[in-house]
Amino acid sequence: MVRRPVAWVVAVVLFAEAFGLAALNWFLGVVVDRQDMSLAGLDPDMMAASSKIGGVVFGLYFALCGLVALLVAIRNRPPAGFGRILLISVAVVHGLLGAFVWGLVGWTAFLFMVVVLALIVLLLMTYDSPAEPADAAPPAAPGPENDGSKGDGGSPVSSPPAPTTP
Repeated sequence: MVRRPVAWVVAVVLFAEAFGLAALNWFLGVVVDRQDMSLAGLDPDMMAASSKIGGVVFGLYFALCGLVALLVAIRNRPPAGFGRILLISVAVVHGLLGAFVWGLVGWTAFLFMVVVLALIVLLLMTYDSPAEPADAAPPAAPGPENDGSKGDGGSPVSSPPAPTTP
């Protein structure tokens, strides 16, 4: 099956993104702090601190989503509850980031975001509710191909509804 390998790939990619995003924002915070320049009157220390804090928060968010994908891969069970909500939210975030990076970075970053989005959606869809087993399905009603002459009853499970008059 494709479920476990996709879950492993999603976990690895989300952990790599968590580290990369946190490191990038930390680096940008250090650059802003060393420049010591104001942007439209904003305090440079506040900009540096907010960049670092934002990087850590988003890094932890992506790491938590990667942990959910890792647990899905290890347990081979679908994500449920809060984990499913996290994976859906990270899919939405990747869709939005893909839209932003198209104009800011280029089509290669957009392509990467779309591939990650597709992997997350594939992870969510392959672990969707399982199909009904064949032995749990009700017996077939008699029809043209099954006239009921083979000893399987021949009567429908429920009677048809009574006709009504206006």
